[in-house]
Amino acid sequence: MPYLERDGDVHILFLGPEGSTEDSENRFHPDWIDSVHSLLDEVEAISGPSALVTSATGKFFTNGLDTDWLFANLDKITSYLDRVHTLYTRLLTFPMATVAAVQGHAFGAGAMLATAHDFRVVRADRGFYCLPEVSLNMPFTIGMSALITGRLPKQTAVEAMTTGKRYGGPDAVAAGIADAVADVDRVLPDAVARAAALTGTRGPNLAGIKRGIHADVLAALNTPTGESNFSFGNQ
Repeated sequence: MPYLERDGDVHILFLGPEGSTEDSENRFHPDWIDSVHSLLDEVEAISGPSALVTSATGKFFTNGLDTDWLFANLDKITSYLDRVHTLYTRLLTFPMATVAAVQGHAFGAGAMLATAHDFRVVRADRGFYCLPEVSLNMPFTIGMSALITGRLPKQTAVEAMTTGKRYGGPDAVAAGIADAVADVDRVLPDAVARAAALTGTRGPNLAGIKRGIHADVLAALNTPTGESNFSFGNQ
């Protein structure tokens, strides 16, 4: 499960699991989603200057939706996707600066999680940002489409969503997906340094500014998925 560490006023949310010696894909199991929200609650409850960095260890930042759970619970797909959306809305309006330290692969819903942060630092030599839904014959929800097209340059969103292109670190920066690239041992420290410079912005005013910036995206993400805007397996 995910866990927290702290570097001064910067809170580091690791997408999990602590102490593991094996690569974890950090997929969006319902319990994992609940754990992330609980840790974000802990961060928000701490007073004073603060910022948030999200990262992971090993091969994956996060590999997105928990497809094993999803295919075993197709009757719950719309409520599950609505719950996934809550992670994006939470980060888009988080009352402190947020930086994703993307040390490995970020695929599908995991790529969107990185996109929901204010800033992204990605690894130079390995790890891809990829939206593979077109290749998997999976649709995007209206909220997911709004998040991608609202946060990425439009032509980058078109390319990423309709081709499933895998963007390495330098390509991700060039395409406007990421803000900076770093060697593997510098991804987290560089993200922490970027976040540390912004700890003084923490507060309700920042959250309000973010709500204004992302108003259209938030409206789409807060719309219940339902069968009217999502059809799985019938594309």
